[in-house]
Amino acid sequence: MKSVILAGGFGKRLKPLTDNRPKPMIEILDKPILEWQIKHLAKNNIKEIIICVGYLKEQIIDYISSGNKFDVHVAYTVEDEPLGTGGALKNTYSLLKDEKNGFFMINGDILTNINFLDLANENNHSKLALVPLKSPYGIVEFDENLNVTGFEEKPNIDGKWINAGIYFFNQEVFDYLPERGNIETTALPAMAKEQKLKAKNFENSFWKSIDSHKDIEESSKELSKNSS
Repeated sequence: MKSVILAGGFGKRLKPLTDNRPKPMIEILDKPILEWQIKHLAKNNIKEIIICVGYLKEQIIDYISSGNKFDVHVAYTVEDEPLGTGGALKNTYSLLKDEKNGFFMINGDILTNINFLDLANENNHSKLALVPLKSPYGIVEFDENLNVTGFEEKPNIDGKWINAGIYFFNQEVFDYLPERGNIETTALPAMAKEQKLKAKNFENSFWKSIDSHKDIEESSKELSKNSS
């Protein structure tokens, strides 16, 4: 199976780090996010990878190249102008049209240990990974007399789940993709309305979207802990 990595965005929320490098090339523990992703895909035996590039694309292509040094094969599609996540995926059609058993896609700013193959299914349904919504704040616990009894650091919010930016798609997704626009506001709502989209919960997996300087720090700590 193949996987697409969306790596063409500007990463505006991580300025000034992204003034001179694309967001997927930001280093976590001395390795770019893209390298972490590619190595995890290879660990899941997904070794045919398409990277959608745009902003400062030369840095990604120069570093990843053919993918041989990571024991994968990498192809590229180029956005000459921003297409959004939906348009970027649509731009890969010529490289994916023969993938009759489906393919994976991940946003280029995600770090995770989720097993991608758990998303694939024998019925070939398009599916998105869900992870628990975490509180952005620590929670104070107290009893009926307002005596503080403890603290819980950023717990999961019961019953609430978010899109992890990791997908398994069948060929049908191309019928819903825009020429330009984000998949989250175009194709996914349309597919959900027609019951063409399923979900899978990943409650105990490591997952982090790198959207801020604090995310870099927290991911570094988590990855360091997992590798020690």
